Amino acid sequence: MNTKEKILKSSTKLFCEYGYKGTSVRKIAADVGIKQSALYNHFKNKEEIFLEVSKNIFSSPFSLKDEEIKESALKGKAFLTKYAMQYKLLTFDKNNENMFRLLMIELFANKELREQFMSEFNDKNIQVLSEGFFIMMQNSLVKSSDPMLMAYEFLSTLFYIRLQVTLLRFDNKSTDTLSTQFEKHVDFFWESIKAK
Repeated sequence: MNTKEKILKSSTKLFCEYGYKGTSVRKIAADVGIKQSALYNHFKNKEEIFLEVSKNIFSSPFSLKDEEIKESALKGKAFLTKYAMQYKLLTFDKNNENMFRLLMIELFANKELREQFMSEFNDKNIQVLSEGFFIMMQNSLVKSSDPMLMAYEFLSTLFYIRLQVTLLRFDNKSTDTLSTQFEKHVDFFWESIKAK
């Protein structure tokens, strides 16, 4: 692991533990075991570190190229199942969950973070899903409709379940009832869009 990766790993841990405001560049450098001045060789400030860390949380569960999207989308429901299961893994990952909670708080305070959320999470996920739905329509796997709207409809429920899990865990409540909601969502959604 190089120094930059160590900084990002330590930062993630410290942001989750102390929040954005409670984490200083000094704390990050000390946790990595480097001088504060050495940290500035990799990042210009705490915000830049935070934005870099958040990219991983906002990233799409699928990092597919166009050809892979086409190949995967031709499997119809399996495409949606795989997508939802990747999303579920991110949702129940403890480290990811803590950062997600912090990012939900910071979204309202940081314009750059909001822009990053829109491009890294919203736009990329909607693009991958709408391309998938368009391919499914072309191959008569699903009803003809607006692929972008379908993408929003599919993703919004996944995001809401993720938010519910985070809120329940924040109050130390059980998330057992939500563990199967991802699969149920795929089943319900597929039944409503599949070609007859």
